[in-house]
Amino acid sequence: MTRTHWAAITAVVLALLFAGAATVASAGGSPPAADTPSAASADAGFARDMSVHHQQAVEMSFLVRDGTDDEEVRRLAYDIANTQANQRGMMLGWLDLWGLPKVEAGTEPMTWMHGDGDTSGHAGHGSAHDAGDAGDAPLMPGMATKAEMAKLAGLSGEEAEIYYLQLMITHHNGGVAMAEGCVRLCEVGTERSLAQGMVDAQRSEVELMVGLLKKRGAQPRI
Repeated sequence: MTRTHWAAITAVVLALLFAGAATVASAGGSPPAADTPSAASADAGFARDMSVHHQQAVEMSFLVRDGTDDEEVRRLAYDIANTQANQRGMMLGWLDLWGLPKVEAGTEPMTWMHGDGDTSGHAGHGSAHDAGDAGDAPLMPGMATKAEMAKLAGLSGEEAEIYYLQLMITHHNGGVAMAEGCVRLCEVGTERSLAQGMVDAQRSEVELMVGLLKKRGAQPRI
């Protein structure tokens, strides 16, 4: 199997372990809210979409850990993978607790953000530098395309570090916009708190990654 396949499998296993732990923990305590959110709610939409968004960040981070020996970048990648797999497990656990599907058939990503008039998160927006055609457009804000993921998997050394940092800055910026949407629209207090934590942590990591790029003579992509 290729390095990309192993990274994807590892990421999925890690996320599923966290999801199982989150479901057990949630079942043993009080639910995050007195009223169960509906499938069309911002709470459910954010949990579904951010779980997908986080999964790609985990996969990207495993790819760069395999592609470089630089301890600073590898440590950052591990922290991102561990944090986002954990958060993904929490969100999937809540969906299980609420009795809601993890995939809503017939619903485009980011429609839950339209509640405050924000349509910037509609599918197809985000980074598409290496997309090549509309069929490889990113699924959600900041997400890498299939072509970009394949390119990252084929790089090594400083080239892999720079490309990962550029992709992850864009990824984080998209994630921050989504999390800010949940802070505005979600009704479950625990979920709003998680979303605000994502905003704060990912903004801090973006600043760190911009600095790492500068050390390598590179800049974030516009």
